[in-house]
Amino acid sequence: MEDTSHIVRTIEWDMMDKTKFFPLSMLSSFCVRATLYPLTLIKTRLQVQKHGQMYTGMIDAAGKIYTTEGFNGLYRGFWVSSVQLISGVMYIATYEGVRHILTQHNASASTKSLVGGGCASVVGQTIIVPFDILSQHLMVLGLAQAAKGSKNKTNLNPLGVSLEPGKTKLRLTLDIAQAIYRNDGIRGFYRGYIASLCTYVPNSALWWAFYHVYQDELGKVLPDDTSHLLIQCVAGTLGGFTTTLITNPMDTIRARLQVHRTNTMMKTFQTLWSEDGIRMLSKGLSARLVQSVCFSFSIILGYETIKRISIRQEYKELVRW
Repeated sequence: MEDTSHIVRTIEWDMMDKTKFFPLSMLSSFCVRATLYPLTLIKTRLQVQKHGQMYTGMIDAAGKIYTTEGFNGLYRGFWVSSVQLISGVMYIATYEGVRHILTQHNASASTKSLVGGGCASVVGQTIIVPFDILSQHLMVLGLAQAAKGSKNKTNLNPLGVSLEPGKTKLRLTLDIAQAIYRNDGIRGFYRGYIASLCTYVPNSALWWAFYHVYQDELGKVLPDDTSHLLIQCVAGTLGGFTTTLITNPMDTIRARLQVHRTNTMMKTFQTLWSEDGIRMLSKGLSARLVQSVCFSFSIILGYETIKRISIRQEYKELVRW
C-alpha cells in the first residue's frame, strides 16, 4: 500500500512559482467565466423580473433570449464583466496571502479557509462592484426591450437607456455609465456595495470552508488511491451547492438593489416579499445552482491543476494528482 503520510494535500502559497501561477490563473478564470456567463445573465434576469412576467424558469429564459436576441443576447455585458479577471487575481492573492499569515499563527484549516475567503471577497468586491453594476444594467436591457409592451417596462429599465439598432457595445456602456452618474453621482457606481458584501463575503467564506470540510470528509470515506484532484473537484462542487442554497435570498436582494435602484436592503426585501412572498427565497435559484455547481467544479479543476503545475521543484514529488 502506498505511504501517504508525506503527501501534501493543500499546496500553500510559499510552495508555488508565482510567475507561472498568476498568468495561468487569469487564463483559466477567463475561460470559465466566458463559458458560464450565459447562466449569470439568465440568473440576473430571473431575479429582477416581477411576477414571472417574462420567463417561467431557466430553460424558458434561455430559449426566449436566444430566439429574440440571438446568441449575442446571452453574452450581453460580458466584455464589461470580464474586468473581473483583475479582481480575480486580487481575490486569489488575498486568499492565499491570508492563509499564509494564519498558517504562521498555527490557525486551523477551517479557520484559514473561512477568514481567507471572507477577506478575499472584500477586496474583490471593492474592485468589481462598479463593473458589476454596469454589466447588470447591460444584461437587463434585453429584458426591457422584450417587455416593451408591458406596463412594467420602466422598472425593467430604470435608467431609460435605449437598445437601439446599430448602437455599439461601447456606446451602450457609456450611456449607462452617464445615466448612473447623472442620477446618483459617484455613489451610483457603488449602489448595493453593502448588499454585495453581505452576499459575497459570507458566500466566499462559507464556500472555502465547506470546500475543505467536504475534502476532508471525502478523503476519509474514499479509498486511499483515489485521485486527490477528483476529491477536490467534488468537494468544490458540493461546497458551491451548499453555499448557494444558504445565500440565494441575499443575492436576489443585491441584484434588485443595484438594478432597480431601491434605497435600502430592507425596502428591497419588503418589495420582493410583496411581489413573490415565500417564492422570493428561490427566485433565480435554479439558474444560480447550475451556475454555482458548474463554476465551482470548473474553478477548482483549473485552480488546483494550476497550483500543481506551478509548484516549485522541491515539492513536486510530495503532491499527488
